[in-house]
Amino acid sequence: MSECQLCTSTDGVSSHSIAGVADCTINICTTCQSEIAKSDNLDVHHWRCLNDSMWTPEEPVQIMAWRMLTRLSAQGEGWAQDLLDTLYLEDDVLTKAQSEEQGADTEDDFALKHVDSNGAVLEAGDSVVLIKDLNVKGAGFTAKRGTAVRNISLDPTNEEHIEGRVNGQQIVILTKFVKKM
Repeated sequence: MSECQLCTSTDGVSSHSIAGVADCTINICTTCQSEIAKSDNLDVHHWRCLNDSMWTPEEPVQIMAWRMLTRLSAQGEGWAQDLLDTLYLEDDVLTKAQSEEQGADTEDDFALKHVDSNGAVLEAGDSVVLIKDLNVKGAGFTAKRGTAVRNISLDPTNEEHIEGRVNGQQIVILTKFVKKM
């Protein structure tokens, strides 16, 4: 009987192609497969199995272990970051794991997400309303609460910053002070 190469479960094991890496497959269970497909709220306790499976000499398992530890670490799991810090991958395997992260279907999960004060995702071109009076540094005016800012642009390096025109002037606004219209 076949077992999952990540968690050793024997329930519903099937071959899974690793996105972004040609001719690279791994045998995983249905639980691991559904967890890999999730964008957030990973079952942290399930992935503790990576403590053992990450040491395998098999390249596909190393790639998936690196990928999942990276996702868990990004969610604030300190133990995952500790494992990631101890995981050694050959340069070519690490390159494949990183390229997989950038080219996988879950690319949006790792991109910056600009969210307003209510948690709504903001996109370039959206319109927002200021929820607080804001002193605009260097411009000498106060942007009043309730002011509509149309056709915003997103800062590609900081998820807390958006840009838009207020009183005819392009300004940077913190996302925590706006709500999507």
